[in-house]
Amino acid sequence: MSAPDEDTFAEEGGEMEEMDEAGSDEDEGVEMEEEGADGEGQKKVYVPGIEPLKPGEELEMDRSAYRMYHECQTGAPCLSFDVLRDGDGDGREQFPLSMLLCAGTQADTALSNRLLIMRMHNLHGTEKEKEGEESSDEESDEEEEEDEDKKPQMELAMMAHYGAINRVRATRRGEQSLAAVWSEKGQVEIFDLQPQLQAVHSSAAMAAFISKQKEATALFSFSGHMSEGFAIDWSPTVPGRLVSGDCKKNIHVWEPREGGTSWQIDQRPFSSHTKSVEDLQWSPTEATVFASCSVDQTIRVWDIRAPPNSMLSANEAHSSDINVISWNRSEPFILSGGDDGLLKVWDLRQFKTGRPVANFKQHSAPITSVEWSPVDSSVFAASGADDVISQWDLSVESSDVGARVEGLKDLPPQLLFLHQGQSEIKEIHWHPQLPGVMISTALSGFNVFRTISV
Repeated sequence: MSAPDEDTFAEEGGEMEEMDEAGSDEDEGVEMEEEGADGEGQKKVYVPGIEPLKPGEELEMDRSAYRMYHECQTGAPCLSFDVLRDGDGDGREQFPLSMLLCAGTQADTALSNRLLIMRMHNLHGTEKEKEGEESSDEESDEEEEEDEDKKPQMELAMMAHYGAINRVRATRRGEQSLAAVWSEKGQVEIFDLQPQLQAVHSSAAMAAFISKQKEATALFSFSGHMSEGFAIDWSPTVPGRLVSGDCKKNIHVWEPREGGTSWQIDQRPFSSHTKSVEDLQWSPTEATVFASCSVDQTIRVWDIRAPPNSMLSANEAHSSDINVISWNRSEPFILSGGDDGLLKVWDLRQFKTGRPVANFKQHSAPITSVEWSPVDSSVFAASGADDVISQWDLSVESSDVGARVEGLKDLPPQLLFLHQGQSEIKEIHWHPQLPGVMISTALSGFNVFRTISV
């Protein structure tokens, strides 16, 4: 079962790549050995961004710092992806785990791009290494069989999409599974994902899907932005309601029409920003309220009943472009990340003061993605152009930490974990049904992991 342009894409029904046992440049749980004065190796914790590696030094992954860790590639890298909820229930922690993802590629040519549905399954946890045990041939055969049974699997259903996909967001509306796609061709398109979802769950459906494969046909598309963009978000409270923002500063709200295949879009944009709108987030509790951030260094909160201007704003919220925001699901907090490498937490009850309630400088390069945990309102994660993913817990106070290892004293106590090993990380998401599980996409592919900290 091979796809068109096989040379640039993995096959639809294949094994998902798992990380080599040796690991690669990895997480915060990395230890380095240093020669002491007496020539003995002395262990030292490595913290990214504090001290560069010396020539010849390399980091080794500490697998004991992960409850689960897998890698996979999809051929061309994906700038953006989203998690699709499945019907297997919430709060799943028992291995093996499974998940559904929707992603869009950024290939070398416009014609080589794909809108992907990935079904990853048989995802087992990391096993503790057995030390000093000699095993018989029979035992090692059994272990090999067991390892074979534990190999992660991935089914991949791809639709050709003309143009690189800047951002993709998925939602359910009744029986429909929909993806909203911002692409480099300056259009926002809505796709029905049903054929792809059927294909990744059944080999017969996959064969039928491949046999009639053609370029993806959008259910609906909107060209009224007149330029390309990145910002897009589905409403969590009104099925099918969407907001999209472009690089020319304009924001449009989409209202779903009866029938599920068309949308009403007000041609008059929401227009208080003066530069590119970088990210949008609907309020998780108020159906008519959404937030935006921009290259103009402001974060704004809007009510769709009162166009075209925002009702609240934090001006000069960052000292440079604000790239990403996330709205906490249960607390009145918005998290933001900017080109200044700063992470800021804003309390909407004090928003007008223009001062964040928390401010963290751990990343040494622009922030590329931020997201609050869907199950713990004090926990969030961020990724940066420094190739690091950080996990944080705002409920931790200095007094909770106790004695700290030498070299970690300067780190904020709220910092839980630093994950490395990918290059050019673009987007991260927590899985809403698998507590603590995080997925990240980068130039080097996807990581799927759960750390011991969350």
